[in-house]
Amino acid sequence: MPMIEGMVLFPGAGGSKEHATLAALEDSLSPLPVIRREFLYRRDGKRVPPRAPKLVAELIEEQQAIADQLGCRPDRLVYGGRSMGGRVCSMAVAEGMPAAGLLLLSYPLHPPDKPDKLRVEHFDDIKVPCLFVSGDNDPFGSPEEFGQHLTQIKGKVTSKFLDGGRHDPKSRAHVATIIQVVNDWVASSK
Repeated sequence: MPMIEGMVLFPGAGGSKEHATLAALEDSLSPLPVIRREFLYRRDGKRVPPRAPKLVAELIEEQQAIADQLGCRPDRLVYGGRSMGGRVCSMAVAEGMPAAGLLLLSYPLHPPDKPDKLRVEHFDDIKVPCLFVSGDNDPFGSPEEFGQHLTQIKGKVTSKFLDGGRHDPKSRAHVATIIQVVNDWVASSK
């Protein structure tokens, strides 16, 4: 895995950068520089996101400014976050945005109760290391479903499924596990 110099975390579609898990991750990763960031629609006070391609274009356009803010090279940053935030980052990296890796928390493999509406068409174009952390009871994708699709990714894939976890694992034990798994993954890049 390339050396990691910083991390950028985005919330899910209905969340904010103040999401407790994202804040806990930032605190736990110190002294690694971490930015919790929102897409423009949230910064403008809107609650409903635009379609994913618009968010991907926004991220690609802002990635150099984000890297400059963290004092890092763009290809030394891990991008990701929760649900939609991580998905958009994975799509941007698949389109060629430089990154050291992807952190995908509660990746929305498909909408609940719609397993045929997969969100994996870009997986073949991901060539960086990826860490997926999801609940094993997440209606957006089961461990078995992830197992069928993660092999498409060309970068090294690590996955962890939280026992009894749903789409937004909130228990202290789940958050502690997320923090440990992410910190171990980042440490393995050194």
